[in-house]
Amino acid sequence: MRKFIFILLLFLITFSAGAGVYLWLFKDLPVIQNFSQYKVEPSIRITDRNDRPLYEILPDGSGRHRYVGIESIPMELQLATVSTEDASFYTNPGLDLKGIIRAVWINLQGGETVSGGSTITQQVARNLLLSPEERFERSIRRKLRETILAWKITQEYSKDKILELYLNQMNYGAMAYGVEAASQTYFAKSVSDLDLAESALIAGLTQAPGLYNPYTDPEAAKKRQEVVLELMEKHGMIDAEQRVLAAAEKLIYTSTPYPIESPHFVMMVQSQLDAAIPEDVLRSTQGITVRTTLDLDWQRHAETIARRQLEALNNPPAGEVSHNVHNAALVALDPVSGEVFAMLGSPDYFNAAISGAVNMATSPVQPGSALKPLIYAAAFDPDREEPWDPATMILDVRTAFSTHSGVPYVPVNYDTRHHGPVLARDALGSSLNIPAVTALNHVGLEEMIALSKELGITTLKNPREYDLSLALGGGAVELIELTAAYGAFANGGYQVTPTIILDVRDANGDTLYIPQHHPRPKVLDERVAWLITDILSDDRARATGFGLNSALKLDRPAAAKTGTTTDFHDNWTIGYTPDLVVGVWVGNASHEPMRDVSGITGAGPIWHQFMRTVLAGTQEQAFKRPEGLIQVEVCSLSGLLP
Repeated sequence: MRKFIFILLLFLITFSAGAGVYLWLFKDLPVIQNFSQYKVEPSIRITDRNDRPLYEILPDGSGRHRYVGIESIPMELQLATVSTEDASFYTNPGLDLKGIIRAVWINLQGGETVSGGSTITQQVARNLLLSPEERFERSIRRKLRETILAWKITQEYSKDKILELYLNQMNYGAMAYGVEAASQTYFAKSVSDLDLAESALIAGLTQAPGLYNPYTDPEAAKKRQEVVLELMEKHGMIDAEQRVLAAAEKLIYTSTPYPIESPHFVMMVQSQLDAAIPEDVLRSTQGITVRTTLDLDWQRHAETIARRQLEALNNPPAGEVSHNVHNAALVALDPVSGEVFAMLGSPDYFNAAISGAVNMATSPVQPGSALKPLIYAAAFDPDREEPWDPATMILDVRTAFSTHSGVPYVPVNYDTRHHGPVLARDALGSSLNIPAVTALNHVGLEEMIALSKELGITTLKNPREYDLSLALGGGAVELIELTAAYGAFANGGYQVTPTIILDVRDANGDTLYIPQHHPRPKVLDERVAWLITDILSDDRARATGFGLNSALKLDRPAAAKTGTTTDFHDNWTIGYTPDLVVGVWVGNASHEPMRDVSGITGAGPIWHQFMRTVLAGTQEQAFKRPEGLIQVEVCSLSGLLP
């Protein structure tokens, strides 16, 4: 009986101990299929329309990360990683028994867990399955649980898949997680383009990313790369000649690990992305790419041309005074689709001296005479009781207009002269001020502002807040909105809504988001749109105000209008061809006045050079004249039939 009781007690003790050990090891042991729980959150890649990178949005608390398949990772990088981290990777069952025994012995000798011995598979288990709290425990329990998980992973996944998980999740320093992010961060290229020397450098970083960071200690990084190459030779991955050649190769690191192109545009994209796609989708989806409408070549042309013009204005020939102008903005878009091809918010986003971070493409400023085409378009509306046309005679004489305040408003032309009777064609083409105010007085503020809203301008609201000075720019508008409004003249009268995102896709190329394109409302009679275009493209109609062959004339059919505000605070040029509309603003973001800079001398040359540059080599297009127009000869003074 005593023997039976002893055996029973022994069994119970053994069972309890076994159960305790089992619970100690296996309680809350993660399921190996649950890899996504602790994966590094993906960064979001923003590109131009041709998939060239503009910026990468980094998630909070981590860094740059983009998942790539094992087929995109060079074999040199795979072998360098295996040689360095786990030489028996392709043959071991997910754990290195010799390494574990050695680690346990060292740990016991030290009285605490002081040594590793982890295989690549164990590191995958630790980083992707264990919680952050347990992951950094220095205990035998964590090591054993990690080993069990590694063995299970080996039973379920191929070696290539395990290595793919490892290479996509490890910390490579400089806020780069995964080999694609590391390749972009250090060499500004895709991981698939790395050579042996570059692969060895990256493979050596994971052991101590901070210590071997080539930006902070290039000498340590180089020595570590040489160690990796030696290990590759030792394990038969490369021969001695390959090692020597790779070690001798001069590594060229990118000077901008986290570049940003067109910062103002990128911020608009990010804002629209946040509004279009739920945050949880952005956080959980791997490899998101936002393809935008921007053409990076066009954007760089805009930057170069604007800087060159500002340099010329501020460094005039000897004997002339500097014009004190430090900022410029440009918007180029398709007048049919509204796709924005280029958007320059300032010549240098990072220059605080010129308030470069202020986006002058979206900041409301006074447009000067650039609003005049909208006023004449309202006056030409054939549905009005007394519609005007390009042959309507307007008196350009001193005129006092009544205002809300009772104080007469007496506009003055830019050249301070009066030109007597002029036709609407010449008045608009030469940007005469008195006829423009007469036209607005004829149309009425309510109708003018209503038309501007239909054309997409949101900053002109209550007509009671304005007076007839609106004809000369007495109301603030955004460059991007006024440029889009001019698009209606180019496309036959349809509203243009600027579009900046083409599509959003995940790592598999599946579409997450495409902006909805609603039918465009028609806001202008196509005949009116053509008449405004015909005037703005008539070089002879501009002769009085700008002379012949000014900066507004291109080597192809193009319509354009300038604007200059009082005291030279702002100047504009907006113009278009049938397939491109470009708006340019020049001034100071601080609103400090320029010195003697008008739309034709400030913004005009930027517009002219940009249009010629981006349209070079493209087929010339003419503005198509719509039906319903009659061309007759009229008196050049009265506008009446002979």
